[in-house]
Amino acid sequence: MIRFRLKELIAEKGFQENRRVTLDEVSRETGIHRTTLSKIANQRGYNTTTEILDKLCMYFDVELQKVAQFVEDPEGES
Repeated sequence: MIRFRLKELIAEKGFQENRRVTLDEVSRETGIHRTTLSKIANQRGYNTTTEILDKLCMYFDVELQKVAQFVEDPEGES
Protein backbone atom coordinates (compact mmCIF):
# COMPACT_ATOMS: atom_id res chain seq x y z
CA MET A 1 0.00 0.00 0.00
CA ILE A 2 1.14 3.57 -0.61
CA ARG A 3 1.32 5.76 2.50
CA PHE A 4 1.21 9.53 2.05
CA ARG A 5 3.30 11.63 4.42
CA LEU A 6 1.40 14.90 3.98
CA LYS A 7 0.80 15.48 7.70
CA GLU A 8 4.49 14.95 8.45
CA LEU A 9 5.56 17.30 5.65
CA ILE A 10 3.21 20.02 6.85
CA ALA A 11 4.49 19.66 10.43
CA GLU A 12 8.12 19.71 9.25
CA LYS A 13 7.59 22.82 7.10
CA GLY A 14 5.86 24.57 10.00
CA PHE A 15 8.72 23.70 12.35
CA GLN A 16 11.39 24.87 9.88
CA GLU A 17 9.58 28.16 9.23
CA ASN A 18 8.51 28.59 12.88
CA ARG A 19 4.84 29.04 11.98
CA ARG A 20 1.67 27.06 11.46
CA VAL A 21 1.14 25.65 7.95
CA THR A 22 -2.47 24.76 7.12
CA LEU A 23 -4.17 22.67 4.46
CA ASP A 24 -5.78 25.90 3.25
CA GLU A 25 -2.34 27.42 2.64
CA VAL A 26 -1.08 24.31 0.85
CA SER A 27 -4.27 24.36 -1.25
CA ARG A 28 -3.81 28.02 -2.20
CA GLU A 29 -0.14 27.59 -3.07
CA THR A 30 -0.49 24.35 -5.06
CA GLY A 31 -3.92 24.68 -6.64
CA ILE A 32 -4.93 21.34 -5.12
CA HIS A 33 -8.46 21.40 -3.69
CA ARG A 34 -8.51 21.39 0.11
CA THR A 35 -10.83 18.36 0.17
CA THR A 36 -8.32 16.40 -1.89
CA LEU A 37 -5.52 17.36 0.50
CA SER A 38 -7.65 16.30 3.46
CA LYS A 39 -8.33 12.92 1.86
CA ILE A 40 -4.62 12.41 1.12
CA ALA A 41 -3.78 13.28 4.73
CA ASN A 42 -6.51 11.28 6.45
CA GLN A 43 -7.97 8.56 4.21
CA ARG A 44 -6.02 5.32 4.25
CA GLY A 45 -5.36 3.98 0.76
CA TYR A 46 -6.45 7.19 -1.01
CA ASN A 47 -5.81 7.08 -4.76
CA THR A 48 -4.44 10.28 -6.32
CA THR A 49 -2.77 11.40 -9.55
CA THR A 50 0.85 11.96 -10.49
CA GLU A 51 -0.02 15.62 -11.18
CA ILE A 52 -0.97 16.12 -7.52
CA LEU A 53 2.13 14.29 -6.32
CA ASP A 54 4.24 16.51 -8.59
CA LYS A 55 2.66 19.66 -7.13
CA LEU A 56 3.28 18.45 -3.57
CA CYS A 57 6.91 17.63 -4.37
CA MET A 58 7.41 21.12 -5.79
CA TYR A 59 5.65 22.86 -2.89
CA PHE A 60 7.60 21.03 -0.18
CA ASP A 61 10.78 20.96 -2.31
CA VAL A 62 11.26 17.23 -1.75
CA GLU A 63 11.62 14.08 -3.81
CA LEU A 64 8.66 11.75 -4.34
CA GLN A 65 9.73 9.25 -1.67
CA LYS A 66 9.30 12.00 0.95
CA VAL A 67 5.65 12.51 -0.13
CA ALA A 68 4.67 8.86 -0.62
CA GLN A 69 6.18 5.58 0.46
CA PHE A 70 5.41 1.93 -0.05
CA VAL A 71 4.53 -0.04 3.08
CA GLU A 72 3.54 -3.67 3.35
CA ASP A 73 -0.16 -4.25 3.94
CA PRO A 74 -0.89 -5.75 7.35
CA GLU A 75 -1.89 -9.40 7.01
CA GLY A 76 -5.43 -9.91 5.85
CA GLU A 77 -5.99 -6.38 4.53
CA SER A 78 -6.28 -5.39 0.88
